[in-house]
Amino acid sequence: MSKPAAINFSNVSRHFGDLRAVDNISMEVHDGEFFSMLGPSGSGKTTSLRLIAGFDRPDSGKIQVYGEDVSDLPPYERPVNTVFQDYALFPHMTVSENIAYGLMIRRVSKAERAKRANEMLELVRLPGLGDRKPSQLSGGQRQRVALARALINQPKVLLLDEPLGALDLKLRQQMQIELKNIQQTIGITFIFVTHDQEEALTMSDRIAVFNHGRIEQIGTPAELYEHPISAFVAGFVGVSNFVGDEVARTIMGRPETGIPEMFTIRPEKIHIAEVDAKVDSDMYSAEGRIREVVYLGIYTRYIVALELGGELTVVEQNLNTTSMDALATRGKSVRLLWKREHIQSIKSNR
Repeated sequence: MSKPAAINFSNVSRHFGDLRAVDNISMEVHDGEFFSMLGPSGSGKTTSLRLIAGFDRPDSGKIQVYGEDVSDLPPYERPVNTVFQDYALFPHMTVSENIAYGLMIRRVSKAERAKRANEMLELVRLPGLGDRKPSQLSGGQRQRVALARALINQPKVLLLDEPLGALDLKLRQQMQIELKNIQQTIGITFIFVTHDQEEALTMSDRIAVFNHGRIEQIGTPAELYEHPISAFVAGFVGVSNFVGDEVARTIMGRPETGIPEMFTIRPEKIHIAEVDAKVDSDMYSAEGRIREVVYLGIYTRYIVALELGGELTVVEQNLNTTSMDALATRGKSVRLLWKREHIQSIKSNR
């Protein structure tokens, strides 16, 4: 018999006056998956996490954790634990004491607390640092301690509220890999809140994209990136070009159609060619002039003004291109080519 869903939201709403922070959301988080809630500030993702944790209560709807209705349970009665962005470590306690704090509250023996704390230190790759104080650790190390403290109580679900937000870029990228490895090692359900699309794409099995208190789309990173169902998802998950109305109809060979169309094409899917380049039957094309060039080392971003109107952004790796080569193309007339299979018809947010 299969396990019930780790988390199930059934028509859950939470309003603050006229603000619909969470607006009739239904979603299911599978057992053992790394599930991310992604969206801009005010989109409802953090409120949804607080509803799971029990820090807030829904105005309507039902929240289940492994089949148990927890909608009215206080936080300490729910089989979940939370890791916060600010770590919330006790400065007067050692690292081991911080990690074992939950066990101390439950009156677990000192010897067992020490044993379990050492196991957690091994898990988060901080062996031998149990006697230090939080002030003696780096930001990344303090984040690992906060993670160990949340995991030592063996929750069924771990909630992570933008836990990497205070770290610098390189450390944040390192911790993304570490978090995923830890989740796979222990096998419990992680629910991760972030506004950073790279974090979500790097770590997640599935992602829910939030916008104005609702979920726009749920899917794997590849599904969201390759097949966004709305302009919002296409624009928020990665970088995308939007082509609509007369320009879209002309490129797609249907200028007589009276119904406006919109499609999206990712910058890396577009190839820059000479104006007279051959266009294969499986491709779309558009002529334009390179208006701007941004050289970024690994790749170059080209802004191309189309003859039909509007602009497309193109990204190409600098495999055999120097900065001088790239910058010299500014003002050049070109033909843009992309495969038909790489466009995605979407609904507009209008």
